[in-house]
Amino acid sequence: MEALLAQLKEQIRKLPKDVAATLSDNILDRLYSVYPFNEFEYIISHLIAEKAISLQDYLEIRNNYLERNRYLYLFEITAPRKFGETWAQRHLNEVVPELERPSVKKDAAYSGQYDFWYKGIRVEVKASRAVDREKRDETLVMKALSSNSRKGFDMNFQQIKPGCCDVFVWIGVWRDVIRYWVLSSAEVAGDKYYSKGQHRGNTGEGQLWIKESNLEHFRQYETRVPELLGRIGEKCGALR
Repeated sequence: MEALLAQLKEQIRKLPKDVAATLSDNILDRLYSVYPFNEFEYIISHLIAEKAISLQDYLEIRNNYLERNRYLYLFEITAPRKFGETWAQRHLNEVVPELERPSVKKDAAYSGQYDFWYKGIRVEVKASRAVDREKRDETLVMKALSSNSRKGFDMNFQQIKPGCCDVFVWIGVWRDVIRYWVLSSAEVAGDKYYSKGQHRGNTGEGQLWIKESNLEHFRQYETRVPELLGRIGEKCGALR
């Protein structure tokens, strides 16, 4: 949104002073907004009316914004379980349809402790979103960061139980990209950034934070979509 606002303000500076005054920060801060009528709609309508931008210009601005924010809608999911479980599991199954839903018929010991089954491999999915660490009181959408942002971010993977699966697939969401990491349960349990004991009394459970300071450490586990299935098998020695 910062890029969009900067682009629009550049156009505002080209307007006559009396018109530009109606689009000042003081006016915009007091603007009453109800979706989908907000400050961006207000600015753009004025720019088009003053012929500062054409309809074609607007469409180009719109397309560029959508390209930079193709996954911003995922930050609108406020319920952690709906994002971390419902969306993440469905998304992974869409990009890797070979993953099967587990059952006691496939695994007699299964009791809901992992998400997918593949040729005897127990797969657990975890997802998190990159948010601006400094904007603690803002909504997720306002805190959402792009992959090229230089701001500090937090991405928390919670309720990690290495003893309950063979392989983890972590999904990291930025405004413009989705990244995937594939780790064996042993790699997670032994990782220096894995923090045991997320909740008091919950043995075998922990959490892990990916930040700008340790993102490079996890580069070795990052995997592209076409390679996900093969990497899952490799982690258990099932595919070579």
